[in-house]
Amino acid sequence: MVIAQQQRIRRNRAVQRIWLAIVLVAIFALVLVGGATRLTDSGLSITEWKPVHGVIPPMSEAEWQEELELYRQIPEYQLINKGMSLDEFKTIYWWEWAHRLLARGVGILFGVPFLFFLATGRVEKRLRWPLFGLLVLGGLQGAVGWWMVASGLVDRVDVSQYRLATHLTLACLIFAAIVWVMRGLAPHSADPVPSDGLKRGAGALVGLVLVQIYLGGLVAGLDAGLASSTWPLMNGAIVPAGLLEISPAWRNFFENELTVQFVHRIGGYTLFALALWHMLASIKHGAGSTHCRRSIVLFALVTVQALIGIVVIVGQVPIGWALLHQGWAIIVLGFAVAHWRGFYGAYPFGTQIRVRN
Repeated sequence: MVIAQQQRIRRNRAVQRIWLAIVLVAIFALVLVGGATRLTDSGLSITEWKPVHGVIPPMSEAEWQEELELYRQIPEYQLINKGMSLDEFKTIYWWEWAHRLLARGVGILFGVPFLFFLATGRVEKRLRWPLFGLLVLGGLQGAVGWWMVASGLVDRVDVSQYRLATHLTLACLIFAAIVWVMRGLAPHSADPVPSDGLKRGAGALVGLVLVQIYLGGLVAGLDAGLASSTWPLMNGAIVPAGLLEISPAWRNFFENELTVQFVHRIGGYTLFALALWHMLASIKHGAGSTHCRRSIVLFALVTVQALIGIVVIVGQVPIGWALLHQGWAIIVLGFAVAHWRGFYGAYPFGTQIRVRN
C-alpha cells in the first residue's frame, strides 16, 4: 500500500515538474519581452488597463487611430514623440501588447493546471497553500505592472524607476519560488551537506542575486547604464565624483544615475567574490559532491554575467547585449535557487512504513 502510494506521488510530481518548467520558460520569455519593451521605450504605448478586452489588439484603421489618440494625450508623446506616425506607433504598441499578452498567458499556464491538480487531489497537502500563494502573487504582479505604467501617464515621460524595479523583482521572486518548488519535487542525490556554512552561503547568493536584479531595474528605469561607459574605472576614477549630488543623500541611491550604476557595479563585484568564495569552500569541504559541482557551475554563470555586464557598459547599452544581460541574470537566479534547494533535498513523501512486531 505504501509503495503504491509513493509511486503515485512520484508520477504526480513528474507531471507537475513538467508543468512548472513550462511556466518558468514562459516567465523567462515574459521578462525578456519586458526588457525589450523598456529598451525600445514602448511601455507607455497602451494607456489603459483592460485585463480581458485588452487581449484583442486594434483590428481596424479606426481602432488604431483611437489608440494613437490616447497615446497623444500623455507627456511622453507630447514632449518626446510628438508627430509620431501611425506605423511608428504600431511598433511600440506591439511590444507592450506582446508583454501583456504573455503575462496573461503565464497566469493561465499556472492557474488552470493548478486548479485541475488541486481538484483531482494531485497536489500534496504541504504545497497547496504555497502554490496558491504563487497564484495570488501572479495576480498582484499584474496590478503592480499597471501601477508601474500609470506612473508615466501624467507628470512623467517614463515610468518610475522605483516601480519598474519592484515589478521586475517581483517577477523574479515568483520565478525563484517556482524553481524552489519544482526542484523540491525532483529526486536529489544522496550526497551529504558538506557544512551548514555552505548552505547559508548558497542562500546568501540567492539573496544577493535578487538585490542585483533590483538594482538592475533601477539602472534600466533611469537609463543609468549610460552614466559611465568605461571599465574598470568610472569616468576616470575608482570612485567617481558626483555620487552624492542630490539631497537628501539617500535619494542618490535611487535617483542619481551615476550612483545607481556605481552601486550596481559594487553589487556585481560582491556577488562575484561571494560566488568565488563559495566555490572554493565547496571544493575544500565537499570535493566531488553534487553540491561542489553546482557551486563551480554557479561561479561560471556569475562570471559570464559579469563579462556581459562589462560589454553592456562599454558598448553604451546595445539592446541585444542588454537583453542578454537581463536574461542571463534570470538564468543565474534559477541555478542559484536550484543549488540552494539541493542542500535541503526533495520534499519527503509523507508516508511511513509500519513495522509490526
